[in-house]
Amino acid sequence: MDNSARFRTRAVHAGHGLDPATGAHAMPIYATSTFGYGDAARGQRLFAGEEQGHFYSRLSNPTVRAFEEKLASLEGTEDALAFASGMGAASAILLTLLRSGDEVAFLAPLYGGTEGLLQDMLPKFGIRVWEAKDPADLRGRLTDRTRLVWLETPSNPTLRLTDLREVADLAHGAGARLVVDNTFSTPYLTRPAEFGADLVMHSATKYLGGHGDVIGGVVAGDAATLLDLRLHGLRHVGASLGPFEAYLLLRGMKTLPLRMEAHCAGAHLIAERLAARGDLKVYYPGLPEHPGHDLARRQMSGRFGGIVSLDLGDFAAAQQFLDALQLFTQAVSLGDVESLSSHPASTTHQLLGEEVLNAHGIVPGLVRLSVGIEDPEDLWADIEQALRQARR
Repeated sequence: MDNSARFRTRAVHAGHGLDPATGAHAMPIYATSTFGYGDAARGQRLFAGEEQGHFYSRLSNPTVRAFEEKLASLEGTEDALAFASGMGAASAILLTLLRSGDEVAFLAPLYGGTEGLLQDMLPKFGIRVWEAKDPADLRGRLTDRTRLVWLETPSNPTLRLTDLREVADLAHGAGARLVVDNTFSTPYLTRPAEFGADLVMHSATKYLGGHGDVIGGVVAGDAATLLDLRLHGLRHVGASLGPFEAYLLLRGMKTLPLRMEAHCAGAHLIAERLAARGDLKVYYPGLPEHPGHDLARRQMSGRFGGIVSLDLGDFAAAQQFLDALQLFTQAVSLGDVESLSSHPASTTHQLLGEEVLNAHGIVPGLVRLSVGIEDPEDLWADIEQALRQARR
């Protein structure tokens, strides 16, 4: 559809119309492993990537393609490519675009799985990985061997903001590409390509799906790079999204703008009330006292996300608080319509080790709340009673 349409319209309509075979209004689930391609010459072109089309669902499927086109429309990029998980997407990017002797720089903190992949796996293939403390730290350290710069916006779980335009300019000045994990913001709040990012990835499991019932990943960017990722990263790594999962993601993304409004409104209310207590360190970009608040106002579209993190001081208090919550299910992941809570240091980020965790601010007392779409007053009442029990 026409990308001049507004975001909510594209969230509903982009990627598919009536099914040409049957007139079906909803995108069908094309549950097939293979597609006939007619003749040997066309098969050769398809396998070589010289012609676009479906021939094997591990590489392309109509239902999956509809999801890819919808995400590309929402991110404002030429194309997108789906994967079986966010980690599948990250792995494909790294294995396709890097060679032995290359360097990757990242701005921490990152999701624990991503940082583990960078720090633990890439050095085995002769790829140097290093952490930059901030954009100024990047400025003096990027070299002609640096191929990728990687960051999250906001970061997981301390909600750190980084100036995307500044980092993009630094990366491009050194001949590197900027990869931005946009899982927390979603394209409804931030579209990193508008600030110079080359590739934008998501764990689609989170807000894009939105209902806690699907695992998926996706990368958006220029068509040439995405074709390279499809023919190499997807083909060789094999982390292919299935058509049923793509169908769930398509359905979830139709309500993305509505859900994000509810997530953001609830998170903002909770963050403000937590901060007003004065006895907790609260992480939320929408708070004026957040160090990245002004940047968030420039990079995010008037809303500040559905994640709130807070430091209760030590693990014992964090444990008591988490165990007392009733409406916030204690579980990993985030972005569900139902509220979730977690202790990053002992779950999603535990493999990083105590020294790295402390350096990133992922301390024993830190709790991450994924605020759902329930009534914010009910969620606040639940938080208040859990805080009372944690402070007994």
